[in-house]
Parts: sequence; structure tokens; C-alpha cells
Amino acid sequence: MSDGIHARSISILSLGHLCNDVYQGIVPALLPFLVVHRGLSYEAVSALVFAFNLSSAIVQPLFGHLSDRKPMAWLLPAGVLTAGAGVALVGVAPNYPTVFALLLLSGIGVAAFHPEGSRYANYVSGGMRARGMSLFTVGGNLGFALGPVLATVLLSRFGMIGTLPTIATGAFAAVLLAIEMPKMARFRAVYTKRVAASGSLGHDAWWPFARLSVFLVVRAFATFGLMTFIPLYEMKVHGLAPGAAGMMLSVLLAGSAAGTLASGWLADRFGRRAVLTTAMAIVVVLLPFFINAAGMLEAGALAVLIGAVLFGSMTPAVVLGQEYLPNRIGAASGMTLGLSISLGGLGVPVLGAIADAHGLHTVMYAIVGLAVAATLVTVTLPSPRAAQQRLATPAPAPAR
Repeated sequence: MSDGIHARSISILSLGHLCNDVYQGIVPALLPFLVVHRGLSYEAVSALVFAFNLSSAIVQPLFGHLSDRKPMAWLLPAGVLTAGAGVALVGVAPNYPTVFALLLLSGIGVAAFHPEGSRYANYVSGGMRARGMSLFTVGGNLGFALGPVLATVLLSRFGMIGTLPTIATGAFAAVLLAIEMPKMARFRAVYTKRVAASGSLGHDAWWPFARLSVFLVVRAFATFGLMTFIPLYEMKVHGLAPGAAGMMLSVLLAGSAAGTLASGWLADRFGRRAVLTTAMAIVVVLLPFFINAAGMLEAGALAVLIGAVLFGSMTPAVVLGQEYLPNRIGAASGMTLGLSISLGGLGVPVLGAIADAHGLHTVMYAIVGLAVAATLVTVTLPSPRAAQQRLATPAPAPAR
């Protein structure tokens, strides 16, 4: 197996990730159109997003566990095509239960793609796993950002049937992935042979992985909190109109692509844990400056930097999870990309209650507190090598 990244395979995986996660961006953008065209209540459309995200979160670790036991590369094209079909058919669904079922199905499709996508990003990256994972991850970031744009353009022009053309994205990715599958399967075969020759991948370090999962939950809590309250905070503090305030969220996300790519290179050079801790510490330093920014230019510049380091922390975390559980790469990916993040997202209503009771300024500082807590957890994480050495060292015999 080459020590470098296989450019074609990682490019197709990243493009597949973009096409898969574009549906995660489309779903929230569908909500205003469902309210207007179908007369759904806010509670009803909120339940749709909850169902989509929850189905994806719960199923991802299951797909990861199954693919650890048996090669399931077919989940890559099948997952992205299923995700696309579910969203595409929403516009012609006859009633609310059908819309609910279709988005549930789409969430399962999104979930099917991620563990295998992360696994093969690991396999095709040789000795540059963090760099390869950053290329894979940035595809997902771009897809999530492009989803609302695609949905808004199509549905504004064609109404609800504008969801139908979105299937083209999933179908295109499915064809590319299906064509590339035989080549990527060879990477898994080479990886398996290398493991067989060496005798073992090492031990699964579950306790460090559990701490990493705690970090990811708290980080997701802070991230979803920022994405929820930054527009509201800008409306309150700088008196922006809703559309302009929403642009600040786009500015935050704009920094994510550069941060994700840079974090992969840095993590391969300086270590996953060092980059993870440094990134979160920078978030802790920058957030109070953002909260107290005097004007839009200053706030925008800080938002780009915060987005870069906050979203950039994800790449080393995913690779670290795979290295903690070398025998369960799929399950590790499903947990880090799916369940842990979604559990963090479920905490946002708590921040909403704080905002209602004490104001937006207080809730922004609560998010700073979450970033501090996440940073402290990263300090407790051992390097994968140290975790392996600790597990390989036999416990001393009890004194007699």
C-alpha cells in the first residue's frame, strides 16, 4: 500500500460526500416551503428535521458495526442514492406521513454512506490519514453549505416539485462510486493482508474513545448553539435584518473548508491530539472577542476564524477515533460522525431556555463555557500509541 494519498479515489470519495451531505443542507431549507405550500405547522416541520437527524444518528453506528464484520462498499452508492431519492420525492408526496417516511428514509441513506466513506478515506490515504480525512470531510462541508442554495433556487422556481431534480446529485455520485468500488476494494484487501502479516492491528482503546466521544458531544453542543444563536444575536446586538443576520452564519461556515483542509495537514505533521487541543483553545480565546465585537466587519472576520478552527477540529477527532479503535474503524466513524454529534445537537433546547430566561448575551457566554469544557476534555486524551502501550502492558500480579 502506498504511503501517499490515492488522488482519484479520495477525490471521488470527497465528491460522494459532497453529494451525500447536500441533502442534509436541503432538508432545513425545505421547511419554509412546506409551511407555505402544504400548510404545515412549525411543530410539524420541526418533527421532520428531528426524524431525519435522529434516524441518521442512530443508524450510523449500526452500519459501521456491520461493515467492520463484512465488506459493505456497496453502501456508498446505495446510501447516497437512497438519501437523494427520499428528498427528491418529498415534493410529490401526497400527505404528511409520507413526507415523514421519506425523510426518515433519506436520513438512513445519509447514515449508510458515512461509516464506509470514512473507512475508505482511511484506506486510500496511506500514511497521510489526517490529510486524506480532511479532503473527505471538506466535501461534506461544501455539500452541507450548497444544499440550502440548491433547494432555494429549485423550489422558488418550480414550487414543491422542484425537489425532483435533486435526485440527479445522488444518482451522479452513485454511478461514480459504483465505478470506483473495485479499485477501493483492493485498498481494503491490501490493508487486510498487511494486518494479517503483522499479526494484529492492536487493541481497541475503549476508555480513550469514550472520552473522545464526550468531547464530540460537548463540541457539537457548542457548534449547534453557535449556528442557532449567531443570527439571533446579530439581530439583537447589531440591529441587522433577518436576511443580513443569517449571512453571518454563512460567514462562519465559509471558514470551515479552509480550516478542515489545514487541520489535516497539521494533524499529520504535529499530531492529532495537539491540533485538536490547540484548535479548541483558539475557539475559547476568539469567542469572547466575537461576542463583544464593535461592528460587523470585526464580527465577520472573527466568525471566519472561529469557523475555521471549530470545524477544523473535526478531522483530527475522526482520525483519532479510528486509531483508538483500529479493529472497528466503521463503528468508530459511525460514532464520531453520527451519534456523538447528534446527541450534542439535542442539547440546543437547553440553550434556548437559557436565552429565554437570561438573554442572548448570557447564552453566548454559556457557549464559551461549553468550548472550555470541550478543550479540557481534549487534554485528557492519550496519543493512540500511548493508549496501545498501556493496553499491551500486563497488569502487575497482586501481592501475596
